[in-house]
Amino acid sequence: MARAFDLLVFDWDGTLLDSAGAIVTAIHAACDDLGLPLPAEERARHVIGLGLRDALRYAVPDLPEERYPQMVDRYRHHYLSHDHELLLFAGVAELIAELADSGFLLAVATGKSRLGLERALRTSGLGGHFHASRCADECFSKPHPQMLVELMDELSVAPERTLMIGDTTHDLQMARNAGVASLAVAYGAHPAAALDALAPLARLQEVAEMAAWLRTHA
Repeated sequence: MARAFDLLVFDWDGTLLDSAGAIVTAIHAACDDLGLPLPAEERARHVIGLGLRDALRYAVPDLPEERYPQMVDRYRHHYLSHDHELLLFAGVAELIAELADSGFLLAVATGKSRLGLERALRTSGLGGHFHASRCADECFSKPHPQMLVELMDELSVAPERTLMIGDTTHDLQMARNAGVASLAVAYGAHPAAALDALAPLARLQEVAEMAAWLRTHA
């Protein structure tokens, strides 16, 4: 069967790595350190996938911009204290290896910093499978299409041959803005109804379902 896509672009947090809970916990702990009201969990989860400053504007809207460096520092302190304990979702390592062996071009588009992604790629052991990546500190934050546009340019793949895979509306809207098809996973940060509203090709409930879909449709 002819392949539908050449390039598969994955979000990281909440799609490959089971980190959504840790991100919310770090946001809450940073707010507590600075004596700020804790955002509701739903509000904190909504920012997952955004660049850190965009995330703060939404999660802590009353925080003056001059205090952002303090908030960023405390968030990173709490997140990095535990990020080595985070695990890939079950089946992710095997799936990424399978896709790489099958000849797909693989990339990451993430709200993490470059330093954070490189650390995560090393810790997870997945770094060798990805051909390119873009991070929020070197591009506009999602849902701006810059990450996808640059990845497609670097790897010489057309939008119609590219698939974005993510767990948030930020991922799916970025794909739409770049003219790229999307695939939603509902085991991460954003609720199923919000994902469905952006019309992904499919919404999948677990990694095994994602693997089966990619084997038969990608």
